[in-house]
This record gives sequence, C-alpha cells and structure tokens, in this order.
Amino acid sequence: MRAADSPARLIAVLSAGGFASTFAGRVVEPLVGVLARDLASPPATVALLSTAFALPYALIQPVLGPVGDALGKERVMAACLGVLTLALVACVFAGGIGPLFGLRMLAGAAAGGVIPLSLAMMGDRIPMERRQVAIGRFLVAVILGQLSGSTFAGLIEGEIGWRGVFVLAAVVGGLGCGAVTLGFGRALRAAGGRLAFGPALARYRAILANPRARVLFGAVFVEAIAVFGIFPHLAHLIEARGEGGPREAGLVLAGFAAGGLVYSLAVGLILRLLGQTRMLVVGGATAGLALVVVGLAGAWQVDAAALMVLGLGYYMLHNTYQVQVTEVAPQARASAVALHAFSFFCGQALGVAVLGFGLTTLGQFPALALCALAIALLGLGTAWRLARPG
Repeated sequence: MRAADSPARLIAVLSAGGFASTFAGRVVEPLVGVLARDLASPPATVALLSTAFALPYALIQPVLGPVGDALGKERVMAACLGVLTLALVACVFAGGIGPLFGLRMLAGAAAGGVIPLSLAMMGDRIPMERRQVAIGRFLVAVILGQLSGSTFAGLIEGEIGWRGVFVLAAVVGGLGCGAVTLGFGRALRAAGGRLAFGPALARYRAILANPRARVLFGAVFVEAIAVFGIFPHLAHLIEARGEGGPREAGLVLAGFAAGGLVYSLAVGLILRLLGQTRMLVVGGATAGLALVVVGLAGAWQVDAAALMVLGLGYYMLHNTYQVQVTEVAPQARASAVALHAFSFFCGQALGVAVLGFGLTTLGQFPALALCALAIALLGLGTAWRLARPG
C-alpha cells in the first residue's frame, strides 16, 4: 500500500518531512549569543540568520508551487529535503558569518518545499470536513520539530558546540528525506507533467483575484511579524538581563512549541466548542495577552509560560487560515498554498528587523504591546471577514 492510499499513512510520511524542516529552521535561535562570540559578529547581525532562512523560504514559493502542481508534489518534496540535508552538512564547516548566511539561505529555500506541499497534498486527499483535524495532527510533528530544534540546540550546545548542533540537524534532515523517499516511492517513479509558465501565471492571477485569498495572505503576513519577530532577539534579551544563555533561551522558545502541541492534541475539542469563527477571536486575544506578558520582561520562567500561551493562541489562528487556504483554488492547491507560505515567511523575515528596530527605539514593552494589539485586532477582523460566504 502506498502512503497516498491512506490518510493516516499520508500524514505519517508528511510528518517525517515536516519535522526535519522545522527542526532545521529553529536550531539557530538559541545560539545567537554563542555564534556572535565565536564568529566575532554583533548579536543583532547574527539574529538575522533567522531572516536568512525565512526570506528564501518565502521567495522560492512562487516557483515551487507551479513546479509541484506540474511535476508532482511528492517528487519536489523529496528533492527539497535532499538539498536541505546537504546545506546543513555544509553549515558544520562554515568558517565565518558570511558563509553561514549563504548556507542558511540555501537551507531555507530547500525547506520551502516541505510544509506548503504537505498542506496541498492533504487538501487533495482529505475531505474538507476532516481536514482541520488532519492538519492539526500533522502540526504535531511540525511543532515537535520546532520544540526539539530550539530546545536541544540550547541544551546540548555546551557539550558538542554549535557545529555539533548542525551535525544533529543534518542527521535529522537525512532521516526525513529517507522517510519521504521510501513513503512516496511509486509516486517518485511515476511520470511527471510538463511545467509551463504561462498557465502558472494565469493560475496566480486567478488566485489573487479572489478576495478571500487576499484576506488569508494578508492575515498570515501580519501574524508572522507580530508573533515571530521577537524570537531571534529573546536569547540576547535574556542574556542582557543576566538570566542565562542558550539553555534558558532554548527552554523559553520551547514554550511556544509546547503551546502549539497542546493545540494540536486538542484541536478536535476546540473546534467543537468554538467553531472556526470564535476560534479566531479567542486565538487573537490569547496571543495578544501572552505578548504583553513577554513585554514586561520578567523572569525567563515567566517568558516560557507566556510563550506556551502564545503558541496556543497562534495556532488557533494559523491552523484555521491553513485550512481555509486549501480551498481557495482546488485545481491549483500547491500554487495557492505556496502564495500563502510566501506571505507568511515574508512577514517572518521582515518581523526580525521590525522588532529589532522597535526594541531599539521604543523598548521591549511598547514594541510588544503594539504586536499584541495587532494580533488581537487580526483575530477579530478575520473572524468577521471569513465568516462571510465565499
């Protein structure tokens, strides 16, 4: 039986790739202080390694969407995981901040072919009434990848060094690539279609003409800035308060993933109790409250608890947007989800610089209070707009 023949097997195979891609994306954030010292670079510059991963992830989406629709989503995903693994191996041998930036850019572009194509495949094969719970189950692996990447990087860096952390990330990437290759073996050998840029551009024009699509793309752009902009700066802020280093930063960042994991395990119950519309309102308010607590700059244990609440609220918003976008263009799901990911990671890449500027000019509490207001209003606005037919 092929992985595609059963929704449970499909989710298992996709989860292996999703775990590997998010593990690779999160390993740098707790290491900002260590990398700054070892590579003789300012912490604010090293924090932009997150942007170096996120921006190519975003920019490659308009290419990978049509390529996946034309040549086969399974084939493109396996190839991207292979390139991701090679980039992580090369990071082990990086001799300076410049080469490390270049390799993180390559890794980000390769990782861009995993989660968006996974969502498109679930949209193709899982009915809409079961899709939010199914995507929630897939998110367990994605979030565990985030949790493991940020936590293990902070905890084990003292034992194996930052180069050893990249060795571990490369091993995880290789295992994910192997699982996807084996799971989609027949699909990888099947004949692919032909890539034509004219029809691809026509599909993009049709998707962007859909008002609902524009709402969803704008929503994930805003939420990425408001929620993720602070993450690469947390390690430096915790160190500046004299509360620890990579270990404490890793545990704080793990709180966000833990909150997402709570959501993923309880998504069926939350959906029955609230429905999609009220889930957006509650998610926005919950995330906003958590950002206010982080802005107060208390102990790192308080930050970890706040990020757990932030993760719960964020995934109540983001998972709902993901489900909605899989129905924007049923005949070109990879392209629609690719534009969605493009908007999200553009926001995530921009958010690091925006929050860096805000922290410098306004201070920690005012900057995060503005983010809290933005995410709360986003939940209210999208709840009203997406509740309308269309």
